[in-house]
Amino acid sequence: MNDDVSGSTAITENLDEPTVAFGTSADGFPVAQVGGNAFAMLPGRGGTHFLASGWRIARPIAAWERSDFYGHSGRLADEAEFQAKVLENAEHQREKRRLGRVGMGSSASTPWGGAQSATAYAEGIVEYATASHGGFHLSPERNAAVYPTLRSEGGWYEEDCGWAAVAITFPDLFTAFERRCAETTMKDWFPDAWEAIFEAVLGPGDSCEKDRRAFAAAHAVDWVVISAIRSAHHAPLVEVVATLGGRRDPRAEERRFLVLAAEYEVERPFGFVVDPARHAACDGGCDTARDGVGSFVGRSTEGRGP
Repeated sequence: MNDDVSGSTAITENLDEPTVAFGTSADGFPVAQVGGNAFAMLPGRGGTHFLASGWRIARPIAAWERSDFYGHSGRLADEAEFQAKVLENAEHQREKRRLGRVGMGSSASTPWGGAQSATAYAEGIVEYATASHGGFHLSPERNAAVYPTLRSEGGWYEEDCGWAAVAITFPDLFTAFERRCAETTMKDWFPDAWEAIFEAVLGPGDSCEKDRRAFAAAHAVDWVVISAIRSAHHAPLVEVVATLGGRRDPRAEERRFLVLAAEYEVERPFGFVVDPARHAACDGGCDTARDGVGSFVGRSTEGRGP
């Protein structure tokens, strides 16, 4: 590992307070500006909305367009939630400026490739950005402070989930927004460590990983879908492939079933559980599906093969 940032020019973040402005875009959707950051409340599927971002749009707010924005930063219930998210970001930016992080160029080698830039949070705590990914590197002294079950042997913590271990260990170096994100990440993906550190038990709905484990335990002997395709024979149907417990193992037995598209497309975070009493079994091409949807939905398929 090479943490060499010598010869680069450090750039301390601007301490000016970011201005906040709300408005309506040229396309008629709510938008906001926080310093150089731009936000929009864009329409999604089925009457939903989501938060999108932009950067340094060089036109007045009233002239902003849908094409100026990118990404999907979560669903929004209404415009009030959009405004709350914008104000939360403004406070986050103010806190970042007060923390005095120092950005610099860097050619350091990281697990994700050569660094393009780096940000020093404190002595021995550096965040690196590469062309594809990024994350933190802690010095041996800093890394020793990380909780043992979260500690990376080499001191590297990637930006998707691993970074939360750094934020939990050194909370004074992160904004309130970042600390909330870190807590959510810890609960979702490292629930055992979170429970041990904070001496608390996460209940249903508190942790994505714990909920996934509960789902797997509850449906270990049920047929759970691992892939699906629209039926070529009947438009309202989806042909699904399922294995017991949803195991993705080449040796696992697979069975195919027909499910109404409207039922299958309802969002289920851990997979669709087939009910053999309602969902008809079919062969690979579903060639037996000749006599209509009604004869399949509600027919028992007990004992039928793939």
